[in-house]
Amino acid sequence: MKILRSLLSALIGTVLLFGITNCSSGSEGATGGETIAQTPSNLVVSTLIKGSNAQNPYGDGSGVVDFSVKADNATTYKMLVNGETLTSSTGTFSYTFKALGVQEYTVYISAYKGEKFISKTLNIKVNVQAKLVWSDEFSTEGAPDPSKWTHEIGTGQDGWGNNELQYYTNRLQNSLVSDGTLKIRLIKEAFSGSTFTSARLVTKNKYQFKYGKIEFRAKLPTGGGTWPALWMLGSNIDQVGWPACGEIDVMEHVGNQQNQVFSTLHYPGNFGGNAVGGKTTLATASTQFHVYAAEWSPSHIKFYIDDTLYFTFNNSQSLPFNQDFFIIMNMAMGGNFGGTIDPLVTNATLEVDYVRVYQ
Repeated sequence: MKILRSLLSALIGTVLLFGITNCSSGSEGATGGETIAQTPSNLVVSTLIKGSNAQNPYGDGSGVVDFSVKADNATTYKMLVNGETLTSSTGTFSYTFKALGVQEYTVYISAYKGEKFISKTLNIKVNVQAKLVWSDEFSTEGAPDPSKWTHEIGTGQDGWGNNELQYYTNRLQNSLVSDGTLKIRLIKEAFSGSTFTSARLVTKNKYQFKYGKIEFRAKLPTGGGTWPALWMLGSNIDQVGWPACGEIDVMEHVGNQQNQVFSTLHYPGNFGGNAVGGKTTLATASTQFHVYAAEWSPSHIKFYIDDTLYFTFNNSQSLPFNQDFFIIMNMAMGGNFGGTIDPLVTNATLEVDYVRVYQ
């Protein structure tokens, strides 16, 4: 009996001790000894599109949208938009959309406390209007503006040609601003071993840009072998070479295919005769001025003539079209694309009214 009483006393003591110990541990957690994470709740998102009103419900064209995010028990907020992740401790975000026109975007919002979170998805329409950021209106008589343009001098065999026959000069005979337009003149003449002279103007090391819209208003020459081009090259060409730098041909025309206008993309795996592009017929290419344009974004490069879309190229981060490019205007003669030269052609002119860049 004494042994039984002793066993019962020991058992009761163990139970009491276990209970006391567990109550003590729970009490510590409740009073701050342990942090118990709670999932944020009541996520609320408000947006303010800059300049929006009854007449402009999608904003003033700047593309700026302010976001205000609140949630109970949240310490950090994140927003995912256009593949970009933004983080804020206050729940305040400002984002500038860049795709031109009225576009609809999906935005993902999350409120965090530690690893616990609550999320919400919203769709928003935003208007983005391009602003003129650079231009040459060719309003000053004489040589092209040296603060904007450099003449590349040499032949089509000097590392950046395509077996053409012209020699590029910086003479006024070959490039001249007069009566409000730039004239790039091809002349049949013996010059430094070449049979033609012309001009090639570039903004390299003076102006380059990434994304936006570029416009050339121009009237094109005629004549078998003529090859005018309005185009761009990646600014890193000296470091990586061509075609790794990428090439965007906004407009090319060859006299042997009169009134056929080409827009082409060159990049690794697709260059030269294997490049990707589109073409269209323009009956008045050489008798009237037209606006040749490229609208360039991370997702696409769209080519227009007089605001009419005729070719779209799908851009991606794996391609070299997501960096700064500089502008080029030139007129070649013959070569790989210009083709057979008409012996009766003694001169031809590419006339450019303006070059404009919008972002």
